[in-house]
Amino acid sequence: MLSFLKKNPYLLALLLLTMACSQQRPADAQTLSRSTAGGLPTAAQAKGLAVATFAGGCFWCTEEVFEELKGVQYVVSGYAGGKEANPTYEQVGSGRTGHAESFQVYYNPSQISYQQLLDVFFLAGHDPTTLNRQGPDAGAQYRSVAFYRTAQEKQLIEATIKRVNASKHYPNPIVTQVTAFTKFWPAEDYHQGYFRLHGDNPYVQSVSVPKVQKFRKAFPQLLKNPL
Repeated sequence: MLSFLKKNPYLLALLLLTMACSQQRPADAQTLSRSTAGGLPTAAQAKGLAVATFAGGCFWCTEEVFEELKGVQYVVSGYAGGKEANPTYEQVGSGRTGHAESFQVYYNPSQISYQQLLDVFFLAGHDPTTLNRQGPDAGAQYRSVAFYRTAQEKQLIEATIKRVNASKHYPNPIVTQVTAFTKFWPAEDYHQGYFRLHGDNPYVQSVSVPKVQKFRKAFPQLLKNPL
């Protein structure tokens, strides 16, 4: 996202104006609950929920895709895959911390399975075949990563990659990293729920909206609110 904005100074100016205005906007209930918990749902809110973590480019896009899935209770934007503690958006955007823009999904496994999350991630959530790049955003901070917490999750990820590659769904092979989960750092509050709170943002309109629309068309049966 930062690389895209650097090449489009007019859009960068609009984005900065939007961010400034957002500090004065009342957040919705979901954003308030996350902010209160430091960017994560409380233990009581997360009780009975499973957790999955992915990275697939700008989290403004990917967060909304998974927010719309039935069975998903919370999606938190943040940073994972690096070693520096509590990184900021600017630090991650520099590409020097090793983190990727990521998102953490809290879901009810009785309503949606980890395999279904993987199907959405690999088939419509982003392009897993572009190395260190998603659309206009380039750099390792935009790389594709599936973080696993258990050996079973790792097996499911690898099997899904193999199946999608064999199907020729994409003209090129998947380059997604399959990485053991270590730590997730929630992004700054203004990033949470960004797609819904800033639908008029130029980047959201030109990059995020087409991705979300693609997902909705590909997985209508998994939507909380069918179109």
